Amino acid sequence: MHKLITFLSMERQSKFLLIEAFLLLAWARILKMLPFSKVAPSLGKHMTETSKNYTDSTIEQIKKVSHAIHIMSRYTFWESQCLVKAIAGMKMLEKRGVDSTLYLGTARDETGKLIAHAWLRSGPFYISGSEGMEKFTVVSMFAKRAKAIR
Repeated sequence: MHKLITFLSMERQSKFLLIEAFLLLAWARILKMLPFSKVAPSLGKHMTETSKNYTDSTIEQIKKVSHAIHIMSRYTFWESQCLVKAIAGMKMLEKRGVDSTLYLGTARDETGKLIAHAWLRSGPFYISGSEGMEKFTVVSMFAKRAKAIR
């Protein structure tokens, strides 16, 4: 009940951002169920990266998107882990005219089992998946160059 009251007391723009994150996490989860070969073309240009530079005007947008994705991923009724968060974050940034790069990596766990991880970067900032990314070898990346908002 406390969380609902907190949500209702937020300013309108923040509520819409959280609702957008929730809906895009659902959309990304549906995409995750599809064959990756069907989803990959929508993720951007394969094996390229966007610039690590940024403009001051994008910093606040990047922070808000990252925050919304992390908050709402805890309240979904479905699994919203690294790949789902990265795809949702990429779509949110694209909508705001901000470039991003989605990375896919693999590693071996303590038992030798192959594991995978995904993370999203915009400029020098990591939107999602930065926790533990250094343990993974990048095997694929997708650069999404967003068109400027008019």
